[in-house]
Amino acid sequence: MTGPLPRNRTVRAFLRGMAELGYVFGRDFVTEPRGTDAIPQVANLIDLKVDVIVATGGGATLSLLKQATNTIPVIMTAAPDPVRQGFVQSLARPGENFTGMSLQSLELTAKRLQILKELVPETETVSVFWDPTAPELWPTAQAIGQSRGWKLLSIEIRDPSEIATAFKAAVDAGAGALLIPASGLLFSSARQIAELAALNRLPAMYELRPFVDSGGLVSYGADIDDIWRHAATYVDKILKGARPAELPVEQPTKFELVINLRAAKALSLTVPPSILIRADDVVE
Repeated sequence: MTGPLPRNRTVRAFLRGMAELGYVFGRDFVTEPRGTDAIPQVANLIDLKVDVIVATGGGATLSLLKQATNTIPVIMTAAPDPVRQGFVQSLARPGENFTGMSLQSLELTAKRLQILKELVPETETVSVFWDPTAPELWPTAQAIGQSRGWKLLSIEIRDPSEIATAFKAAVDAGAGALLIPASGLLFSSARQIAELAALNRLPAMYELRPFVDSGGLVSYGADIDDIWRHAATYVDKILKGARPAELPVEQPTKFELVINLRAAKALSLTVPPSILIRADDVVE
């Protein structure tokens, strides 16, 4: 995440957006990358008196920032539901120091489950992983499953140390596939989750592309790179004097279906042509 050429894909997208707006790294701005899993990291940013904070959309991270400052502008990159979570008063008029992009995550749950059932039509049970940073996923998925006659299994993960146990629970319950969100705890463990899915031979549908880049099978959701690139426009407006309270929260406009054929081959899974033709990107 550090410097003008970071390895982190989403941070690169953000810096590309800044460059497109005429900003030169080191001349017009610098970044202070921090992790999102500890209060001291957030407090350190506040002490530095940074001009703007660009924060990943995880609820836990944004909650820490909400507690830490009501003056420094915070640009959300893909908040799941910023109004319900209490970060803004409304999408049109955020009202305080938070603005940015929402993710429309829950609205796409039905689509993700449908694609997963197309991939593995013989599967009778789908395990739904979720963690306390996104508790609304399970009731949403459960309602969809009940309406379509699908058997879904709830598996809550409260700590990264429980991820391996969660896979064992899914296997023991006879699950034939997984639905995995990009919530704070699970997104930060994307590589481990993709590896365990392969090891346990469980086809998994993920919310965002970084899981597929880590070796996962398939993802359907907002184009996270485009969201981070667009976050630069918020930074630009704020640096020019705009108030975050008056900058509407935007919803994503680009969505992508990404298929990893290498992962499919490892699972001895044939991806139907009807899915391949709809894919926005195919990893071979």
